[in-house]
This record gives sequence, C-alpha cells and structure tokens, in this order.
Amino acid sequence: MYKYSFLEKLLFPPTFLNEKKLRCKLKGKTVLITGASSGIGEKLAYLLADINIHLILVARTEEKLLTMKSEIEKKAAKVSIFRADLRNKDEMEGLLTLIHQMPEGLDIVVSNAGISIVRSINDSLDRYHDFTRTMAINYFAPVQLLLSVIPLLKENRGQIINISTVNALLIPIPYGAAYQASKAAFDTWFRSVSPELNALGIVTTSIYPPLVKTPMIQPTPAYQKLPAMCPSHVAKVICRSMYAQRKKYTPWWLIFGQLASTIFRGIWELSIPRMLRKKEK
Repeated sequence: MYKYSFLEKLLFPPTFLNEKKLRCKLKGKTVLITGASSGIGEKLAYLLADINIHLILVARTEEKLLTMKSEIEKKAAKVSIFRADLRNKDEMEGLLTLIHQMPEGLDIVVSNAGISIVRSINDSLDRYHDFTRTMAINYFAPVQLLLSVIPLLKENRGQIINISTVNALLIPIPYGAAYQASKAAFDTWFRSVSPELNALGIVTTSIYPPLVKTPMIQPTPAYQKLPAMCPSHVAKVICRSMYAQRKKYTPWWLIFGQLASTIFRGIWELSIPRMLRKKEK
C-alpha cells in the first residue's frame, strides 16, 4: 500500500471498515465493477475477494482480468470477467446480454471506468476526438449501462455507486475541459435521477475522491508531485458505502474548497490567464 506523506495523512484520514458488516451485507450478492483491471477497480475487487459473492469484472485488458480471476477465486468470491471497451456498441451489448442472462440478477453496480485527458485548449484545436471519447466513456457508457440494469436493481433493491471526482464540485481548472465536462455531465445525470431511483428502492451513492495515484494520472508529470489518495484507500471508502449506504463521500476539506471557489472566483478568473501567459513565455 502506498505510504502517505504527512500532508496526505492530514488530507486523507483513515477510513474504518467494518468487515463483519460488509460480509453480512454482501453475502450471496452480485457486484459489477467497471474499470476493474487497474487502479481503484482492481483494489476493490481484491478487497472483496474474501467474501462469498459473485464479482463481474469488466475492463479492456483481458489478460489482466484472467489473472485477477485466477487469484481471487483462490479465496471465497466467484468471478465472471468480460473484456469490453464500453465505448464500443457491440461490446457494450455483449456485456448487457451477459448480465441479463444471470439468474441471480444484479445487486450492486460500481461505475468506475473512466478516462482522463489533460491538454490545453490550444493543443486541442485539431483534437475534437478528445472530447467525444471522454464523453463516450465517462458519460454515455454509464448512462447506457444503468438504463439497462435499473430493472434488475429494482427487483433486488440494489445499489449504484458512482466514482466521480471532487473536481465536479469545484471551480473548473485549465487543461481539464474534456475530463471535467464529461465527469460533471454524468454526476449531474446521476444526481438528477437519484430521487427516482431511490423511490424504486435503489440506493444511490456518489464518491468524490480527490486526485488518486492510479495509472490514469501517470502521463501528467505535474500530478506526480501533488497529494493523492491511494487506490486501496478509495476501495475502502467504496466498501464502507456498501453497508453504510450514505448518499455521498467527500473529502473533509471540500467545504473550504467550495467556499474559496465561490468567494474568490473573480480573482481566480483574473489571475489564472496571467499565470498561463507567464508560463507560455
């Protein structure tokens, strides 16, 4: 497990996980995890391995999924894997067919798959596909998946856990237009439909982690020096939400960030262009 710095310990205090409650809540259940072959999804799958559940692991890397299945099934969990790029229509339909053919139905969906792009707008002028592909995986794919499985979750009085980002609740920052817009789009969609889903007996939970040390941030050198949560820590937060069933998880310091986003928005919008111009020089 990644060792936190002093600052990270302050920003990300430990999450207590009641393993007995988790085991009792999940025993015999079916849990779908998208983006399961690395980062948060991978750590979550291994954290649930000791429980008598059925894990459906979805990701683009079949070799990694096969390795995970072999290792996890040495413990208590049963594993089904499905290699899919959820932006691909045929592969998404194949996954949905698999889910609907399972006699036990579906109890929990962890919507975790995503893609991040950090690029200036000036470098994106001929890269419209950056915006279409982030929307495809971060917004359209989870919407399509959930529209299909809502009847199954209603029948089992299940739960949907969306792995969002703290950026969706703060003022947008430069270079993140494609990523932030797509994550905010699904966050808004999910919060909009949550009251309706709750009325159907489906629990909805939004997880808003800050920067997380996953392979997704490796292409961005600036992120390597910033405080970041460990994927195992986020996996614990997700597991806790499975039995606590709270509506959302946010870092304790978010309220200060939101206040600053409101109070200092004008200063931010005036100062950031100046900083960017100096950087370009």
